[in-house]
Amino acid sequence: MTDPWAISEDVAAEAVGGPGSGFGADLHLDLSAGRGLRAGLVDALREAARSGRLAPGTRLPSSRTFAADLGIARNTVAEAYAELVAEGWLTARQGSGTRVAERARPLRPAGSARVRHPAPRRHSYSLVPGTPDLGAFPRAAWLTAARRALAQAPNEAFGYAVDARGRVELREALAGYLARARGVYADPERIVLCAGFAHALMLLAGVLRARRVKDVVVEGYGLHHHRDALAQAGLRTRPLAVDDAGARTEDLPGPVGAGAGAVLLTPAHQFPTGAALTPARRAAAVDWARSTGGIIVEDDYDGEFRYDGQSVGALQGLDPDRVVYLGTASKSLAPGLRMGWMVVPPGLLDEVVAAKGRTDWTSSAVDQLTLAEFIRSGAYDRHVRGMRLRYRRRRDELVAAVSGRVAVSGIAAGLHAVLDLPAGTEAAALRSAAWQDLAVVPLSFFAHPDARLARREALVVGYGTPPSSAWSATLTALLAALP
Repeated sequence: MTDPWAISEDVAAEAVGGPGSGFGADLHLDLSAGRGLRAGLVDALREAARSGRLAPGTRLPSSRTFAADLGIARNTVAEAYAELVAEGWLTARQGSGTRVAERARPLRPAGSARVRHPAPRRHSYSLVPGTPDLGAFPRAAWLTAARRALAQAPNEAFGYAVDARGRVELREALAGYLARARGVYADPERIVLCAGFAHALMLLAGVLRARRVKDVVVEGYGLHHHRDALAQAGLRTRPLAVDDAGARTEDLPGPVGAGAGAVLLTPAHQFPTGAALTPARRAAAVDWARSTGGIIVEDDYDGEFRYDGQSVGALQGLDPDRVVYLGTASKSLAPGLRMGWMVVPPGLLDEVVAAKGRTDWTSSAVDQLTLAEFIRSGAYDRHVRGMRLRYRRRRDELVAAVSGRVAVSGIAAGLHAVLDLPAGTEAAALRSAAWQDLAVVPLSFFAHPDARLARREALVVGYGTPPSSAWSATLTALLAALP
């Protein structure tokens, strides 16, 4: 007589996955020796559920599929399932198959402590700079691009990467976009795709260290993550003063042997002060690189978002042989894509490609192909234009709201502004922000520890960070925190 348990289970499997689909999780079980097949299977499944190796809710294979996997009779599996259902370790329902019971919680050894990884502190409101409005990610347009990319993708795109530079489709699309929108000389052969800015900087730091570079000049204000990445490669960082005209590139040190081998700059929109590097200082940086043999690393982190006047082009266009251009989709789309790119001078290209080949960190081929299609179709330009309008409105609302209370600077571009506070009020403003459950960062947080900077009490406000639904309330919280 056919076991009715097996019939209901297999009907459920076929209803979900189709005839012969064998729907369910692959399982590895250590069957107890000397206990008999059914008893050994019961013991192994019970222990897997007890220990948590089979999580509550996990769907088990049908008895037919599992029996075939184990090389035993189907009725043996069906009887083992039935026994564990009776004990409460498994559940079986028509239409949903056999699953580990929700009450089958894993046991911890006596006296053991649960290891907890505390979640990052989440505030009700956040104006921390460096993040776009994540709720504005163009999901529908991205999905359309992904479908087209997948339909057109060659089979080899799903294999192991052959070219350490990344997918040629994206490198070609980026070459056209960067030349048109950012004034970058970007031959696809010289573009190297990477998993964001930090990955790119790590690769470059390793190449510089292998060239026996010891010191890299960085701007006096900047991200400590970047300084840490250079330090981890064994490079010292030396701060360069920053003022209203950007980094003081005329003060760059002399020959590489006695000075520094590279300088990291944010020319279009200094982070975090917001100053644009003046033409004279751009020229000074290029002159320094040519005369000393040094390398300029250009961080063009938010170059697409300029609101007042003509966009400031990339420094790389002045000398593509001395400047490494770094860009990402982190501000224009979302940091979670882990998508970045380098445009590398010919003299560095082989070393950078070799370094990347050793790590092989990059975005997935599917995401690369999707971004290529997103750019080629014009969806990227449309998205950037739409976000530019949205962020400009926010900037204008911020400036209007704080007018007469604090001075605002660095607002010609980007996703953040600097609010200069009256002397002696910064600490009180930070305490008030904490009372409002508002995350905000003082300008001093970004200062290089060795930089000789004049004391400036100010907040760096990331007005691109809040989702649209929270923007008004976040602005209200900021106003309540200001002196």
